[in-house]
Amino acid sequence: MSGNTFGKIFTLTTFGESHGEALGGIIDGCPSGITLDFNAIHRELQRRKPGQSAIVTQRKEEDEVQFLSGIYKGITTGTPIGFIVKNNGQKSDDYSEYETIFRPSHADYVYQQKYGVRDYRGGGRSSARETVSRVVAGAIAKQIIPNISITAFVSSVGPIFINKPYQDLDFSKIETNNVRCPDLETASKMEEKIKEIRKQGDTIGGTITCVIQNVPIGLGEPVFDKLQALLAQAMLSINAVKGFEYGSGFCGAQMKGSEHNDLYNHNGTTKTNLSGGIQGGISNGMDIYFRVAFKPVATLMQEQDYLTQDGKIITQKGKGRHDPCVVPRAVPIVEAMAALVIADLYLQQKAKSKY
Repeated sequence: MSGNTFGKIFTLTTFGESHGEALGGIIDGCPSGITLDFNAIHRELQRRKPGQSAIVTQRKEEDEVQFLSGIYKGITTGTPIGFIVKNNGQKSDDYSEYETIFRPSHADYVYQQKYGVRDYRGGGRSSARETVSRVVAGAIAKQIIPNISITAFVSSVGPIFINKPYQDLDFSKIETNNVRCPDLETASKMEEKIKEIRKQGDTIGGTITCVIQNVPIGLGEPVFDKLQALLAQAMLSINAVKGFEYGSGFCGAQMKGSEHNDLYNHNGTTKTNLSGGIQGGISNGMDIYFRVAFKPVATLMQEQDYLTQDGKIITQKGKGRHDPCVVPRAVPIVEAMAALVIADLYLQQKAKSKY
């Protein structure tokens, strides 16, 4: 299996399965001399971990990271940073019958066809538990991009949307509710919707909006490594993601050029920001904002048709512990992947400025 490494200078390679001994990663290209805030790393892991509220999977994991290399007396040495997060709350018996059947809308069947073997316990490598390594790396990436802030929040659950621009939202409210929505009235409706869906044995999707502020001009390249293309790759690599849009996104396709153009101020900023902080694949100094769509979780506590290994269709109800809606726990994952992109481009730009 290839494709486990992300980035060019600041790179992350992840390893591990949902029900294995541990998950982990190797971060290469991290500059030396950075005094790490381990409390910040811990906070990010706690935001992602299962069992944190009544509307997420009740799998219990401490999600404590153990660093193995690349850090001495709390300071990065410039050598590869190796780390693991041990699995403690796995219940592999819940998945025993999945050894010979394929769940609808999961990766079971394609894994079996591609590799000829698969770890069926909790989805193995295809499990969203893999993202714990991304959150560790993202928390470190945030600490090497000076003055740049990355904030994500839940902007919709099913048919319930925040009907306000992000500029009118109070980001300090994001962590005050289980849904991680900064509009408290909308958050309450979202939470009730998720609870309602859970009682039905069903699941529901939603969207996360991310805002990156204080980005310097010049990050990104004009052809294949456009900033928005790298952000899209990062977001679409997250489990359950079905779509990505930045700036005006798909709404921009309905507008006229006279409505859509961001006209300049004398200082090079723009009066509007429908470009989403990126022009020609390069950051322009304005806020970068984008939205990520997540599908409903594929495992339902309802009867559905499953395919057996010998080609039969059987009817069965899902088992195990699963999120009725992934978006609340995916907020720190979106931030982490955005941080990996920005940190990598920041270090690339910094390297070019030396010559």
